[in-house]
Amino acid sequence: MTSILSRYVIKAVLGNTALVMLVLMALSGLYLFITQQDDIGVGTFSVEDAFMFVGLNLPKYAFDLLPIAALIGSLLALGNLARTLELVVVRAAGVSTMRIALWTAMAGVILMVFTGVIGEWVAPPMEQYGRKLKTFAKFNDYSMAGNNSAWAKDGDMMISVRQQSADNRYGGVYVFNFDAQRRLRSVGHANNASIDENNKWRLENYVESSINDEFVDTRKEPETELQTRLSPEFLGLAVLEADSLPGRGLYTYIQHLRANGLDSRTYETAFWARIARTAAVAIIVVLAVPFAFGPMRSTGTGARTVVGIMIGVVFFLLAKMLESGGEVFNMPPLMVAWLPTFLLAVITTVAVSRVR
Repeated sequence: MTSILSRYVIKAVLGNTALVMLVLMALSGLYLFITQQDDIGVGTFSVEDAFMFVGLNLPKYAFDLLPIAALIGSLLALGNLARTLELVVVRAAGVSTMRIALWTAMAGVILMVFTGVIGEWVAPPMEQYGRKLKTFAKFNDYSMAGNNSAWAKDGDMMISVRQQSADNRYGGVYVFNFDAQRRLRSVGHANNASIDENNKWRLENYVESSINDEFVDTRKEPETELQTRLSPEFLGLAVLEADSLPGRGLYTYIQHLRANGLDSRTYETAFWARIARTAAVAIIVVLAVPFAFGPMRSTGTGARTVVGIMIGVVFFLLAKMLESGGEVFNMPPLMVAWLPTFLLAVITTVAVSRVR
């Protein structure tokens, strides 16, 4: 009987979570498609490309929304069982609250594995392909090469970007200028660079070597400007962003940064946050157990959904706030990533233990 009851609870949680995910994915897809309207018609980017872009980005939304969907799904599943007195019958049969929490946690483990598969093998390559599809359709006059750095060609000029440190902010920028016969005429290097909304580059600590027929002339400037047609969106294709990398890619890139004496805190935080966020799925579903036996036992579906959304949003915002603030205040990446999940585990354990 225990095996039958456990499968019944697990199927209820998984079924309701799948239903919630369908709704959230439909809303996310609609929102994402609306945001693409300004880009339709730019270059060769068409409505069909917009639909393709939306479909390729939905797995990333699924990875981000699965904790919220799992909580709402478990609230709906256990709430419906409590409202129809099925949980009361289960308790009367001698099944403890901790056993019901364990069954719910088993469903959470299944969802956790599913989240890990999406976040590691599905979402990153599809998101990167979607970015390339959109950007190459919009900027079909440009060309690009490179995996770990951006090499972009704009007319007789080539620009190499080694690192993106923030939005529209870059490090290790090289500028190569060629003449009509494709002979190199100058090489410039800037430690840091930024791009404004008009695609004008502001190069800091700029050093340029001009190659003449008989000598090389070098000039240094603390700051200079460069006008190109290259946009931050286009250059961002080949620059590694922590959120778009899988866990194994983050780990490899962290080792690369450490070996070269570079700051790897941003990528370390993203690496541990990805693991912690995945593990949180197995914990957050158990948080529905005290609500099923507590004050929300007789409430409707709408109230449970609102509560689930509120808890999920608070958890998501806390995690994002710590990830952003941790880098500013030099907090350890491991603590920044795992603190929200640890607090969630403590709250869940205390809440379940207090259920009578």
